[in-house]
Amino acid sequence: MTPQDVGEETVDPSRIEIGSTTVGAVMADLARHRSVFHSEADLQFSFAQTVERLSYGRVRCRLEAPIRDPESGRTTYLDLLCLAESGDVGIEFKYFTRSWTGSAQGETYSLRNHAASDLARLYFVSDVSRLEALTAARSCQGVALMMSNEPRLWQPPGPRARARNDRAFGIHEGASLSGELRWGNGYAANTRTLRGRYDAVWRDFSAPDPGVPGGTLRWLALAVGPAAGGTAT
Repeated sequence: MTPQDVGEETVDPSRIEIGSTTVGAVMADLARHRSVFHSEADLQFSFAQTVERLSYGRVRCRLEAPIRDPESGRTTYLDLLCLAESGDVGIEFKYFTRSWTGSAQGETYSLRNHAASDLARLYFVSDVSRLEALTAARSCQGVALMMSNEPRLWQPPGPRARARNDRAFGIHEGASLSGELRWGNGYAANTRTLRGRYDAVWRDFSAPDPGVPGGTLRWLALAVGPAAGGTAT
């Protein structure tokens, strides 16, 4: 996807500022030092460490930060809240993997096989929807970030995609998300409504085992909040 247009400006999620650094700078630094992660929690912690290091300690990072959901009134937990003088940034992570075993930076990895790519799309869109409410309530910036070694997420769907329940939730290259998104079989609990429009751009992260299934990782970020005109990137 292309970065989202806001008026005549184009918002690139990788340029969202976190204190004195940016999302893109953090991801580039991570790729040099940690090209693979054991789990989503490992990714979250490594991202937070990198933010604090690149900002020279001037950004305080809080994992699983409790946030009151303004719509439901319930307390929900944000994967990562970055507290900075320039403005807070809330980040939700998804790390969807297919099976891969190998080594990177002298460390051995055995990634799990998460077969349900339809749920990966649903949960990622759910993050975006939740961030819309949270960033509006806190007047802060939000970022939904997906990392994966599963090409099914970034490759355009084939001719059988019309039969998929998640066809409205596509996050592949060239897809666009906006408005009411309905699950294919009519299951109302999976309906999500987005206030903004989000265009997906996948970026290369690392290739610890190029040419081997699961040996290449890519990432997608969607900006939610003020940088995207108040609701979206």
